[in-house]
Amino acid sequence: MASSLMKSVSGIRGIVGESVTPALINAVGSAFAAYCNYGTVVIGRDTRPTGLAIERGLESSLVLSGCDVLNIGIVPTPTVQVMVEHCKADGGIVISASHNPIEWNAFKLIGKKGTFLTSSEIEKFFRIMEKDFSYPGWDGIGSLSQKSGSDEIHIKKVCSVINTASVRDRKFRVALDSVNGAGSAITQKLLHELGCEVIPVHCEMNGMFPRGPEPLAKNLSILSTTVQRQKADIGFAQDPDADRLAIIDENGKPIGEEYTIALVAEHLLSRQAGRVVINLSTTKAVDDIARKHGAPVARTRVGEINVVEEMMRHGARIGGEGNGGVISPDIHLGRDSLAGIVYVLEMMAERQKSVSGLVSDLPVYVMVKGSVSLAGKEIDRELLPRIQKEFSGQKVSTIDGLRIEFIEHPEFAGGWVHLRPSNTEPIFRIIAEGKDDAQAKAIFDTFSRMVK
Repeated sequence: MASSLMKSVSGIRGIVGESVTPALINAVGSAFAAYCNYGTVVIGRDTRPTGLAIERGLESSLVLSGCDVLNIGIVPTPTVQVMVEHCKADGGIVISASHNPIEWNAFKLIGKKGTFLTSSEIEKFFRIMEKDFSYPGWDGIGSLSQKSGSDEIHIKKVCSVINTASVRDRKFRVALDSVNGAGSAITQKLLHELGCEVIPVHCEMNGMFPRGPEPLAKNLSILSTTVQRQKADIGFAQDPDADRLAIIDENGKPIGEEYTIALVAEHLLSRQAGRVVINLSTTKAVDDIARKHGAPVARTRVGEINVVEEMMRHGARIGGEGNGGVISPDIHLGRDSLAGIVYVLEMMAERQKSVSGLVSDLPVYVMVKGSVSLAGKEIDRELLPRIQKEFSGQKVSTIDGLRIEFIEHPEFAGGWVHLRPSNTEPIFRIIAEGKDDAQAKAIFDTFSRMVK
């Protein structure tokens, strides 16, 4: 298949017409049917223009393989996870390329526990994909049902973990940018349920992304302006499948997607200490917050399921990733922008503080992110070992690319850098964090030169 096809712990994704083809759709559906032992499968999708056609092909391959399919329509990725659990299904598939550009689409694969497939499970699935498929006769096919009400089930679940009355009493004005994606309707419904006045921005669910699909500060200028002009208390931004959340403060300033998990960690740990699980690329502010509350921190490879596995292995109070992904075990074990929203609103209500006031109480770090394209290129396998050797006196992790935390360094002490190939795009990621702009930029520039 074309080089744009990416198979990893994050699922299967590629460019429609190049690597996402009818043949691939059939292979995914047929293989997942076998993986689930021809049981019940929940499917949902985001609003991408290619989603409906892919959905139809996937339904067909699953039903003709013998599965009973519950189609819950256009919904966030976490809603599919919640519904797999709720319906006691044997698995689930989300048709969404998440933050990738509009020409991409993807299959996110969910096991019967409502979590993404682990590394070993997805490798088993990939092996099934390589085999020849067998299909039942006309009297052995499965069924197809359209299931409504998943939004209400998901909303009830996230509201059950907070004091909804305290949020309703504040009557917050909230600007919401859902990038015309799957979070548009359900998030407005959640906010109305919490007594908020909603100012929608890019909530038309037409699948045409009016900004960059990642909820990065550079993509949120319209939301920032809206918060200022409408005098909103807060602005929330999602990605197309609404598993990630970024926040704009009351002055129209993006706080940085890294600080979504930092705020939630501070809120939950201040009530009850417990284990925190984050990935290697997440801000050091979370470590500082956890230390203040006497909570241990574990870091994992990048990828939601890697964080979730560690949370399940040892138990965790809170987990997540610094890209705006909040994982609350009290709700479900998956990144969920709706979870982040309810916790942050509750925190504002209970502490009687603005967003900027809450953020000012958190540790301050500056992060710089960048990437090098790998399209048509091979990674120099000696690159990371060479860099590791050069910085052998620092704290090093090699479980996912190379992460160096600078313990004793004349220029970089207190900062860190993470170098790794992406799971979701043909790029090599470089993420650096420092105590201020100058240090973060110096770290990033140094390692960017090494990689290039």
